[in-house]
Amino acid sequence: MSTRTARLISRLSAMTAAMALGAAALAAVASPASAATRNGTCESGEFCYYFNSGNQGSLSDFTGSVADYGAEQPSCYDFKSAGNGKGKCVKNAAASVWNRSGKTVRVYYNSNYGGKYQDFKAGAKGNLNSSLKNQNASHKFLPSGPTGCKTDGTQTKPPTTILVYRVSLGRVERVAFKTYVKNVLPNEWVSSWPKESLRSGAMAVKNFGWYWALHSTNKTSWGECFDVYDTTSSQVYKPGSAKASTSAAVDATWGTRMTRGGKILQAHYCSTTTACGGWGDGDWLSQYGSRDKAGAGWSYSRILKYYYSGIALGS
Repeated sequence: MSTRTARLISRLSAMTAAMALGAAALAAVASPASAATRNGTCESGEFCYYFNSGNQGSLSDFTGSVADYGAEQPSCYDFKSAGNGKGKCVKNAAASVWNRSGKTVRVYYNSNYGGKYQDFKAGAKGNLNSSLKNQNASHKFLPSGPTGCKTDGTQTKPPTTILVYRVSLGRVERVAFKTYVKNVLPNEWVSSWPKESLRSGAMAVKNFGWYWALHSTNKTSWGECFDVYDTTSSQVYKPGSAKASTSAAVDATWGTRMTRGGKILQAHYCSTTTACGGWGDGDWLSQYGSRDKAGAGWSYSRILKYYYSGIALGS
């Protein structure tokens, strides 16, 4: 929906030495029976940074995500074991990692999980790439489910999550898909509009996000993939903006798919049929038109079939 300059939202308002290295290597693996703590030993369940490439030098071990390592002693997270780099702050100083946790861990260029990143799967050992070596500012233990650029959505099942480019924040966030839809709809439809208008909007918003989760090849300037922008370049997403009326519309239509030729429809919409102009060719829904037709007693399914030609609605 890159050409949506006339959309309703515009009206509504619109990131030691060489001898010591051997000792560090011996200390790098702990007995499985020992509990994971930040003690300079890379234990089962932990994610560990090393000061040097090739998992050499002093290490710093973590049991969870850290948004900001701090940049000065004595408050920063530091390299703790014997070896080159011991006592130095971890931020912008690591060269390699060992992920002994059971989850994928993502290392970020910026604090607060922003900017370029590199993923390390459970059990992985390796060097930070050229963008992140000595440029590491945060890391996150990723939740189970899809990671990277992949989606678990299909033509018959909506994605669990969607990658949203938070433009003003300069980062990409993976958002639960239903949460995303609930926090888009009130920014694209007026929450006080008739129920059937909101339901048609819920379908359009859901389908637009679903389509791009399946098809997006978007990447940020630093190479991170995403599905949708959080602006009118896609749909306006504002965390915490969900309203009772719009959320009810999302819930009521969640089990319904809108397809054309068996494929998820890329559901465009704009403020009015006049604003849509040449776009009003069976691929665009009028937001104000949905309000007026709902006010005249039309159901959301009738509204959708009026504006989107050749569609099927089903489970």
